[in-house]
This record gives sequence, C-alpha cells and structure tokens, in this order.
Amino acid sequence: MLANIPSQYFIIGSTIMAFLMGLFVMVVRIRSQKKPVNAKKILIPPIAMSSGGLMFIFEEFRVTPIQILEAVAVGVLFSTILIATSKFEVRDAEIYMKRSKAFFFILAGLLIFRVLLKVYLSDSFDVGELAGMFWILAFSMLWPWRIAMYFRYKKVEKSLIAA
Repeated sequence: MLANIPSQYFIIGSTIMAFLMGLFVMVVRIRSQKKPVNAKKILIPPIAMSSGGLMFIFEEFRVTPIQILEAVAVGVLFSTILIATSKFEVRDAEIYMKRSKAFFFILAGLLIFRVLLKVYLSDSFDVGELAGMFWILAFSMLWPWRIAMYFRYKKVEKSLIAA
C-alpha cells in the first residue's frame, strides 16, 4: 500500500511533521525556563529519544557508515551552538535555565536549516535513508548538548550546596 504513494508526499509529510515537532519542542523549551531544572529533566529526553533507534531494524531506514559519519558531524556541530547558549542561573535557591533571547532564534534557525537541508537532500536519498540520517543528526545533536548541560547543572548545584 505504501509503495503506491509517491516519495514526494512522504518528503512533504515528514517535513511538515518535523517542522511541527520542532515548533512544539521550541514552545516546551521556552516554557520550561519558568520551572526549576533537575538532573532528571536534563537526561530523560535523550534517553527517551534513543528508542527511535529501533527504526534501523527495518531495511529502508538503514544508512551507510559514511552517511552515519556525516549525520553525526552535522549533529555535533549543531550541538555546539546549543551548548554555547544554554546557561543556568540560581533563583530562590533553585536552578533555572537562564533566559536567552537568542535561544529561540537559534532553535528556529536550526529547525529551518534542517528542513531546508532535508528538502534539498530528498532528491539524492531515499525517504527512509533520509529519515535515518536525520534521526542520527538529531540524536547526535541532543546527546552532547544534554551531557554538557548536565555537567554545568552539577557544577551550579555543587556551588549552591557549598553556599
């Protein structure tokens, strides 16, 4: 049944879904800055996202080693931008993400760049391969960012306890 659907519809549908999911994540991230942070809130998203790796059980999502390296490289590059803009502050003896006006624009910019890259690459790669590559990209972006956030959080937490 799915084989009869032209691949451009998959590209359009997945691009719209990626854009909507990206907007949802941006809203959640901005709203979460109003609540204190803890280690669990930092580490659960990448752990939860790891279940998406099960997509590679299916042949159509598998990618070549070079595609994996390319996706990881872009993901790590994107994570450096997020790491640079993610800071913590102490308010009322609790740790919060520091509000950054640039953070929303950086997330929006990364989302737009990913969507444009996906549309551009859709002519060169199968839909499943592209989905696998973009999952790897997102996963490679999320893990370094969250690990850096965790260590920064622990540093702030340690200074809060010492004070």
